[in-house]
Formats: sequence, structure tokens, C-alpha cells
Amino acid sequence: MALELKRLWQQDIPQVQALMIDVVSRLPSSSLYSMDRIEAMYEYVEEKGEIYGAYQDEKLVAYTVLAFPGLSDSNLGREFGVPDEDLTRVGSLEGSIVHETVRGRGLQRQFHVLREQRAREKGLLYLYATVHPDNTVSRRNLEAAGLTLQFSRPMYGGLPRQCYAKKLD
Repeated sequence: MALELKRLWQQDIPQVQALMIDVVSRLPSSSLYSMDRIEAMYEYVEEKGEIYGAYQDEKLVAYTVLAFPGLSDSNLGREFGVPDEDLTRVGSLEGSIVHETVRGRGLQRQFHVLREQRAREKGLLYLYATVHPDNTVSRRNLEAAGLTLQFSRPMYGGLPRQCYAKKLD
């Protein structure tokens, strides 16, 4: 069954939140995924990023976030030593959620291609992502998209994370 990918907007956020809560509720550990606050989701679609969703039969079954952290304290570029003047050229590959019924269909890889394309179109120079060390599928997909592991450390209130980076040409 074909999936339709499209950009999401304010009216789609309740579906995004419901999907996130649903999928995360079945993960073997709550430390595997750091859930976004609903306010952050609205900020992503309004000005600080973009959210893309995958629909099957008009039902949201997956989504991904490309964030534009700008000069905020949460800009991962600060962790990687990006000069202050380039912080506005940082993109953050935030959470992706894929419902179990559509896993194994390459959605994360499609999402990576889409997010990198959008980052390039917006003139970004750097892409960063964090992932739990036990999330082997997401780590493998980040590496397949050309991101490389730079360091590991606790983040998001002490959760273990591996930090990946890619410099765009």
C-alpha cells in the first residue's frame, strides 16, 4: 500500500501528538525516545522547523521533524563547536516516529533524504541528531544518511545519547 508524504501544519499537531504517545507507549523503555512537548511541535510548524508526515489511507502513520534552532540554547551546534555566526545555519534532525504497521518500508531513510534536501534549500551547513545507543535501527539509518557519530553523553535530563553530525556542502 502506497504511503503519501506531506508537510504538516498546525491543524495536524493533535494527530502527531497522538501518534507519538501511542508508539512511545509500546517501546521497551521510556528512555529510548525523548517526547516533544506539544508547544514545541507547534513551534516547529510555525517558525522553528518543519514536520513531515506519512499517511496510509488518510491516517498519519509516521512523522519526522527538521528543526531550525537558530541562536537558542538548545542548538546542538553549540555542543559541536559551531561558531556563533554559523548557528543559524544548523539543522537538527529531531524525532521520527514510525508506527509498527509500516516499519521496514524505508520511511526513516526517505525522511532523511527529505530533511537533508530541505536543509540544503534553506542554506543550512550542518545537520545534527541524537539517538539512544540502543536504538540500532535509527543509528543505522543516520549512518546510511551520511551522519557520523561524534560523541556520547547524557542529555535530556540524563538520558544516554549518541550525537551524530553531517556537514553539508
